[in-house]
Amino acid sequence: MTNVQDAAVAQINTVKAAKNVSPLAPKGGFPTLPTIAGAEFSAVEAGIKYKNRKDVMLVRLAPGTSIAGVFTKSTTRAACVLDCQAKLAMRVPAGAGAAIIVNSGNSNAFTGKLGQQSVDAVTGGVASALGLPASRVFSSSTGVIGEPLPHDKITAVIGDLVAGLKTDAVDMAAQAIMTTDTFAKGASATIKGDGGDIHISGIAKGSGMIAPDMATMLVYIFTDAKITPAALQKMLSRNVDSTFNAITVDSDTSTSDALLLCATGQSAAAPVKGDTAKAFEEALHGVMLDLAKQVTRDGEGATKLVEIQITGAATDRDAHLAAMAIANSPLVKTAVAGEDANWGRVVMAIGKSGAKADRDKLSIRFGDILVAEKGWRSPKYSEEATSAYMKNDELVIAVHMGMGRAKKTVWTCDLTHGYIDINADYRS
Repeated sequence: MTNVQDAAVAQINTVKAAKNVSPLAPKGGFPTLPTIAGAEFSAVEAGIKYKNRKDVMLVRLAPGTSIAGVFTKSTTRAACVLDCQAKLAMRVPAGAGAAIIVNSGNSNAFTGKLGQQSVDAVTGGVASALGLPASRVFSSSTGVIGEPLPHDKITAVIGDLVAGLKTDAVDMAAQAIMTTDTFAKGASATIKGDGGDIHISGIAKGSGMIAPDMATMLVYIFTDAKITPAALQKMLSRNVDSTFNAITVDSDTSTSDALLLCATGQSAAAPVKGDTAKAFEEALHGVMLDLAKQVTRDGEGATKLVEIQITGAATDRDAHLAAMAIANSPLVKTAVAGEDANWGRVVMAIGKSGAKADRDKLSIRFGDILVAEKGWRSPKYSEEATSAYMKNDELVIAVHMGMGRAKKTVWTCDLTHGYIDINADYRS
């Protein structure tokens, strides 16, 4: 481990000490991510909201980097989201590099014309410092809504950010983008390409205001693969519904958040195509799902991770409706928090979901335990066994609709008083 990585781990441990780390956090802590040739990272303290912790991070990307993105569908999107979407639609100057700058503590959302002025000041400052076209500098902001972003605090540290750029500082970048997160989130994969290895490394933040309609968190994924922007975008778009659009903490879609996928093209492997493309997309999906589930594990106040499996639905839409109705039900989530095997609340959630359903065709399982079927409680139901199952940290609620062949799996967490404690005074 390098001195930079040592410093990153120390910073992450400092944040952990100041917060109660989620009991669902990965036991091994922040993983060791492979270095991505052509990507450099740095993070500094700007004092936007948080004290004594890094709250701004910068990524410099090599010339020729391909970039794809997906974003929140909120109609009250923040200025940085609108700016990123506009820039991704622009023609890329030949051989241009790129950069990403992110701050935590203030989302720069619902800030009127000041919002775009702040984005222009920050991205313009980075473009000037790195010698990049302004159209190739992307920004994100996360934190409180409705407060003007003190962008002068960010522009004042751009020089320090540039001076601190390192290939092995992704750990620090992951820590700098956290808000109510209790742990930094990272995931990676390596595949064999034609002529060399291809690496993927990703980081994410997210803990509350998490619900589908990508993206409801900040996610940055980097790879050294040689791949065109169009192919990269297709892969990202194909895999978002089964990963980041399949999680929910509280049913609330953020105004601010985004996923950027960047391919530097610096691997020794040949351009991604054929069987390599299939392997790459499978690995990308794995990284995306790992990060998505880490976000759910860090749900504000969460003590349990819950997988909702819907099978036998009439249509894909019905499967989605039923899954999300269960996952977002406060009654289901509080029952899980209380370790109460209240399968009647699952029945309720299905009934209100809008999905085609028939009481007498439903079957419900908690883990491997059949709790209800054929319109009533299963004759084999054991309250004792089901209550014991509910004490696990990770649970599966499986529903067979009996209406068709469509299926959907989503992930959620329980709803505890901790969620209220965090959100009752978020602006304070």
